[in-house]
Amino acid sequence: MIALRCAACGHTHRLDELAWRCGHCHGVLDLTGFTPAVPDLGSLAGRRPSLWRYAEALPIGEPLDFTMGEGMTPLVTAPGPAGVALKVDYLMPTGSFKDRGAVLLAALAARLGVARLMADSSGNAGTAVAAYAARAGIACDVYVPASTSAGKVAQLRAYGAAVHQIPGTREDTAEAATRAAGEPGVFYASHVYHPFFLHGTKTYVFELWEQLGGRLPGTLVLPVGNGTLVLGAYLGVVELRDQGLIDRLPRIVAVQAAGCAPLATAFAAGRPAPVDIIAEGTVAEGIAIARPARGRQILDAVRATGGAIVTVTDEQVHAAHDDLARAGLYVEPTSAVCWAAIQAGLIDAPPPGDGRPAVVAPLCGTGLKSKPPA
Repeated sequence: MIALRCAACGHTHRLDELAWRCGHCHGVLDLTGFTPAVPDLGSLAGRRPSLWRYAEALPIGEPLDFTMGEGMTPLVTAPGPAGVALKVDYLMPTGSFKDRGAVLLAALAARLGVARLMADSSGNAGTAVAAYAARAGIACDVYVPASTSAGKVAQLRAYGAAVHQIPGTREDTAEAATRAAGEPGVFYASHVYHPFFLHGTKTYVFELWEQLGGRLPGTLVLPVGNGTLVLGAYLGVVELRDQGLIDRLPRIVAVQAAGCAPLATAFAAGRPAPVDIIAEGTVAEGIAIARPARGRQILDAVRATGGAIVTVTDEQVHAAHDDLARAGLYVEPTSAVCWAAIQAGLIDAPPPGDGRPAVVAPLCGTGLKSKPPA
């Protein structure tokens, strides 16, 4: 039986307890009692092009009454160096990769019969949860920083979510959400804390593996704030390796904004957990996370692949944002951080020489709902 197990003390919770962190020590929860089985390439032939094509590897079945065809986003050439490709994850129903995890959380909420979902977000995770809550007919509250882009707030309200704009930092928003999460009967659909979300984001890697003919590039470049894509990608590559579908793990190079880089600072210092920082602010609002709850897991995952955590400045993000737009790829500023790192020469990955990309980075969120960088 699938349950939630504390990564720190090992205490378990049933899914219907609606736990979002350990009730004993407040540690983060992971799934237990679930054995994924990634279909081989032959088994995938003819399946519908959505993330649900990997149903055997997901902890819950497809919600046929409210799925929106999420997943199987295109892989395109990059507007620069050879050997680099970009996966266009902003071509999702709500305009960001967060749909991968949000649909699994909404499916779980529907199965458990909860009356209200609650989420906190810098914008994209909240809009994804709100959209799937609307599809499922479940009431939804979303907590966001007061500084969240007007386009994201408008999108939340259009889905019918009750929007709570919290003054202060992203951490202030998270603290307000955790207080509300204690109300009876509320399912905290947290993209940070609930492990179902990570089992949704791992499909990014499954799709990439399938699109490259059963292979993965040598390096995955991923943005990191709370780490939902980094941890999902790591989960996915480990499952592929453990089932003999790849022979080695690709390097994960995670990218933070220089103005808010607790993970990069810890990585450089060889520390096992994020260091305390004073966030200076950044145009990359989606990864401006000073205290990532799964910071230890993120650092462990990156190190396990032989990867690194690097930083880019806002000036580099501005340039990368403009460069992508001139190549027809209009993203929010946060989605430009990986391209900024590649442009800055921070990713050491020579082309393999067989036509496959050596490096793949995601374009995580559309620029249509964000204020462009000044």
